[in-house]
Amino acid sequence: MAAGRYNFQIEQGSTVDFTINYTDSNSTPIDLTDYEARMDIRPEAGSDTLYATLSSSINTDFTGIHMQPPNPDGAGVLPKSSGSLRIYISAATSSAFDFRAAQYDLEIYSGSVPVTVNKILVGQINLTKEVTTSP
Repeated sequence: MAAGRYNFQIEQGSTVDFTINYTDSNSTPIDLTDYEARMDIRPEAGSDTLYATLSSSINTDFTGIHMQPPNPDGAGVLPKSSGSLRIYISAATSSAFDFRAAQYDLEIYSGSVPVTVNKILVGQINLTKEVTTSP
């Protein structure tokens, strides 16, 4: 299946928080129980420059791809069986971004042998520069 296309904007210094619902052609959620996720942000495809990597291994500031509850109450995150991937970039992380436009792709991959990788989303990210920078 070909990857979907989704372009979005990041406001530098602001929190990015949205959910992608991965479904089949009948709009049935795809169970991601045996999968992890990763996403690179680069100037363009094939570039050695890396602006950010997000993964299902969540950073200490919660930046990452949330595929299951990050805490006991599971606030804001649906189970992997729902096909939901929550993209979260903290305000501190987005403050460090210094690009005008970038490309990304979002992949899911299985940990089983052989490893299965599926690119599910690609697109462009436009950055609106921050004006207010006070702590």
